[in-house]
Amino acid sequence: MIYQEPTLAAPTEPMEQTAISPTTGITVYGCAPDESLLFDSLAPGLGVSLKTTTEPVSEDNATLAAGDRCISVSHKSPISNATLLALHKGGVRYISTRSVGFNHIDVDFAASIGITVGNVSYSPDSVADYTLMLMLMSVRRAKSTIRRTDTHDYSPEAARGRELRDLTVGVVGTGRIGTAVIDRLRGFGCDVLAHDVRPRPAAEGAEHVDLDTLVERSDIVTLHAPLTQESHHLLDRRRIDRMRPGAYVVNTGRGALVETPALIDALDEGRLGGAALDVIEGEEGIFYADLRGRELPNGWLARLQEMPNVLVSPHIAYFTDHALMDTVENSIINCRDFESRFPHV
Repeated sequence: MIYQEPTLAAPTEPMEQTAISPTTGITVYGCAPDESLLFDSLAPGLGVSLKTTTEPVSEDNATLAAGDRCISVSHKSPISNATLLALHKGGVRYISTRSVGFNHIDVDFAASIGITVGNVSYSPDSVADYTLMLMLMSVRRAKSTIRRTDTHDYSPEAARGRELRDLTVGVVGTGRIGTAVIDRLRGFGCDVLAHDVRPRPAAEGAEHVDLDTLVERSDIVTLHAPLTQESHHLLDRRRIDRMRPGAYVVNTGRGALVETPALIDALDEGRLGGAALDVIEGEEGIFYADLRGRELPNGWLARLQEMPNVLVSPHIAYFTDHALMDTVENSIINCRDFESRFPHV
């Protein structure tokens, strides 16, 4: 479980569970059917009562939380400051977001009006496994191969794939997920570079370097940093221009870590070998929706999906049964812990 004080924006270490009154109430917003089943099964044993709704939290439905000081929200929809004000007016003092990232909530504004925001931890293996899958699919040209075979063209491509053991992989962000990626890469025998803005113990098997060095030396750059004002467009045009010819970008972090127009230009010009993107700038309102037969409102996404060397998936690297169980359980525990620690805030 991750708990965050109002003045902090970074997760802390999991804390020991503490029992409190079974009258603790939580309103769960944006609750999908599979989440609802887990919330309902876990709540009695964790001593809480629940109200759930499939609706994302908004200014209009903030009153659904009446009587509850704690709510749990999805990461799929932005939460406006007007919504935060409405929640505070109704008595909400704690928000547990069912995500690692906070970029859909103005944490500083929430703290300024007396609402604490906490995130959750979940199995890093879900995203780490998916990241390795995207790397392998990229260097083996899986998208173009599958497209051809779907049309019954079984002839091999002129260009051969590459093996990870012959490549240098740069891992940006060495938190739980980045470290899990590095652990997996050791088994492939490739050289691994790592970069993180926070001092961390050196990940075994990785050479820690500055970001520019990592970009210049890597055949694959994979992004696992949180999205903040400082990390916005971390991989910008200047750094993309300095990448090795034929290199790949893998992003399972947040879309805005990459300057998308610069990435598209580098791919169009053939300077990069490809990209694998589970997240995209402007994905809000697109990912998690069925848009078949409709024009995409994001031109960047449409252009990237046309490219035979670009893999796009709809922000689902985390989407495993194990990670969902972790997310639901830790969101409940977050709320329970806040009530235990701050019963009169």
